[in-house]
Amino acid sequence: MERNLKNVLVISFGFLLLFTAYGGLQSLQSSLHSEEGLGVASLSVLYAVLILSSMFLPPVLIKKLGCKWTIAGSMCCYVAFSLGNFYASWYTLIPTSVILGLGGAPLWSAKCTYLTIAGNSYTEKAGKNGKDIINQYFGVFFLIFQSSGIWGNLISSLIFSQASTKVEISEENLACCGAYDCLTDTTNTTGSAEPPNSLIYTLLGIYTASGVLAVLLIVVFLDEIKSDQAETEKEILETPSFWSTFLATFQHLKDKRQCLLIPLTMYSGFEQGFLSGDYTKTYVTCALGIHYVGYVMICFSAVNSLCSLLFGKMSQFTGRKLLFVLATVTNIACIIALLLWKPHPKQLAVFFVFPALWGLSDAIWQTQTNGLYGILFEKHKEAAFANYRLWESFGFVIAFGYSTKLQVYIKLYILLSVLVLSMVTYGAVEYLEAKSSPGTPTATKKENVGPLTQETHL
Repeated sequence: MERNLKNVLVISFGFLLLFTAYGGLQSLQSSLHSEEGLGVASLSVLYAVLILSSMFLPPVLIKKLGCKWTIAGSMCCYVAFSLGNFYASWYTLIPTSVILGLGGAPLWSAKCTYLTIAGNSYTEKAGKNGKDIINQYFGVFFLIFQSSGIWGNLISSLIFSQASTKVEISEENLACCGAYDCLTDTTNTTGSAEPPNSLIYTLLGIYTASGVLAVLLIVVFLDEIKSDQAETEKEILETPSFWSTFLATFQHLKDKRQCLLIPLTMYSGFEQGFLSGDYTKTYVTCALGIHYVGYVMICFSAVNSLCSLLFGKMSQFTGRKLLFVLATVTNIACIIALLLWKPHPKQLAVFFVFPALWGLSDAIWQTQTNGLYGILFEKHKEAAFANYRLWESFGFVIAFGYSTKLQVYIKLYILLSVLVLSMVTYGAVEYLEAKSSPGTPTATKKENVGPLTQETHL
């Protein structure tokens, strides 16, 4: 257990360092590089390339390089993106966004595969339930990983607060905040002046150093692991062709369960995109000012981190169905409240209640949805998680795509509709599983389970 736990901690802290940098950079793109929409364009390119890489890169790299070196190499793609931000232009930021998009899917797929195999190997030695061990591993991972949102936002807030000039918000501007926003650029009236280049370079230097440390941590301390549990030696020696690997991702859609999980997977992208893009802009920045965005997102990350560990352990007692119901009810309540609420600076505490509840439900979506993938598709884990990244990325792309075109209340109705559809199709998956193994609880049907993944933030 000690060796496996050491590897879980190494991966967890490696991702913490990496996404402390990337998470902070992602939230600042539209503010730092607003000329001609460069920042938003870079994110759009990034997620579009991520979709393409999800289709074919993960299985190829994992089989050729192994999980450890796939993780290390993919992390270098994130460092390249940090470097591209030093001298941001169409010729530096767009290419580095492409590089990051190519590395995103292999990074998460390799991490999922690595931790699942580690959990299953311990399960075989200790004779314990594979599902419980995997959930505990990923609970620990998400506890550490999700806190990256705290540190990334805190670093940027502390550095930029040295040069921020707060602006008084008028009642006229407040009337344009919330669900029925005026589709105007609220940051012009409520934001802060652009920070000087010296502070920007200081922040980018810290972020780049954090990414480099993440790569070194993986290279030096992570043990290599072989994916030989469901493969013969012949299969291990065979290197799949590019085309066969590309097709494997789509061939996996022949499984009805995978098709039924598409709405739930896309919802993960929708709900994360709404919080980071729409809630922060039309509620927080509009009513309080841009200097509060970091603190609100810290609240989300803190609750998300703690709840990830809690629900990872709780799932073995409650089962995943009850947790999915809790997340659904919480999200629906938040969506309805956001439709009715008119944000005002005097209601400061309310601005933090919503991200806290969103963090609670997001923790369930991440740990349990991805745990479901691992349990259902154990024998095709690379193709399954390539599909996961593919459809979650589509959710992000769609959410970013209509972000500036629609009023917030329309986005909330879309979010509510996708959530309801997701729960209907998820129920169908549970029904098919129960039907395929009558008399055997779905959660304990298999001893070894497949990998889980994260969702958010590439």
